[in-house]
Amino acid sequence: MGLNSLRSLSPSIKQYLLITGNYWAFTLTDGALRMLVVLYFHQLGYSPLNIAMLFLFYEIFGVVTNLVGGWLGARLGLNNTMNIGLGLQIVALAMLTVSTEMLTVVYVMAAQALSGIAKDLNKMSAKSAIKTLVPADAEGKLYQWVALLTGSKNALKGIGFFLGGVLLTSLGFRGAIILMASLLGIVWLCSLVALKDDLGKAKNKPKFKDIFSKSQSINILSAARMFLFGARDVWFVVALPVFLATTFCWDHWWVGSFMASWVIGYGVVQSVAPYFTGKRQGKVPSGRAAFAWATYLLLIPAAIAVALHADFYVLESVVIGLLVFGAVFAINSSLHSYLIVSYAGSDGVSLDVGFYYMANAMGRLIGTVLSGWVYQAYGLEACLWISSGFIALAALISLKLPHKG
Repeated sequence: MGLNSLRSLSPSIKQYLLITGNYWAFTLTDGALRMLVVLYFHQLGYSPLNIAMLFLFYEIFGVVTNLVGGWLGARLGLNNTMNIGLGLQIVALAMLTVSTEMLTVVYVMAAQALSGIAKDLNKMSAKSAIKTLVPADAEGKLYQWVALLTGSKNALKGIGFFLGGVLLTSLGFRGAIILMASLLGIVWLCSLVALKDDLGKAKNKPKFKDIFSKSQSINILSAARMFLFGARDVWFVVALPVFLATTFCWDHWWVGSFMASWVIGYGVVQSVAPYFTGKRQGKVPSGRAAFAWATYLLLIPAAIAVALHADFYVLESVVIGLLVFGAVFAINSSLHSYLIVSYAGSDGVSLDVGFYYMANAMGRLIGTVLSGWVYQAYGLEACLWISSGFIALAALISLKLPHKG
């Protein structure tokens, strides 16, 4: 796209591109950092539970940040919360450039806490901003824009996983962190200059008590989202990469590459999810679609668990099962991302989106802790059965969502 083409774009499209580019840059470093921490500390001899604990504050502060961040976004503007998130990520990365002797569990947890705050400020701001840029009567376009933002973000997170494995091998932990912090600093400076000052700022300043949603639909969707993401992270965050490294003796390159490929494919499917959920019939999805797709999903981890129990082509079962799970999970996630933006109020949209992503962070927190503890105590098979149970709960909760799109 040339300079003249960029100048001819509408202001809303320009802001959408800026927000998406900002979100992409952040996500790339976030994915790389996640893989760097898992692989590096596994290499140092940390147990799966200890590795999970490194992310404990990352997820806990994500819960708090989404609640408070939505309120801040409505009062200060989403451009400010997005830029604050980028700045905090740079500080979090800088904290990890110290010598190996200083990288204690408590210190890394503190750096990860800051990174968790940064990530959720950035994500909440990006998702909320889309609502302000799309006309109220353009639900189809809203779904497409949300799906594209979410899918492209996850594809880049996958590239970040790959990048984390490559950088750890080529530059070492400290070198990789310094490079990422430097590049993100350039993006942050550009974002400070280019984003609109009043993006997403509520006309009526919300009070702090307004951080909790009063919408029944949003409360139900948030509960379903919590179990959905708990179901993914209970086996994906710690259990799976450690299982691949220990059971099949995969090195950093192989683990990082496989996890990256999965997340990239997951992001691609998210981007085209509207074509699977009604676009071809000229429809937008409803709560009924959320129930149906969750029902399809719950069968997959159960099937992988049965294969592991029977010792049936274990490597093939895990790899193929994970790919199928990723595709169906991506459609579930994209559906939820559209529904929350659709249900959210137009004025102070970040309040509703922040509450919803608080539930998302709570699910990730539960899944991350269980991923380390359950895998260490009972193995991957148990993680997969818990995953199926969580998805079943998400499906049952989704039955209470409005059935009309």
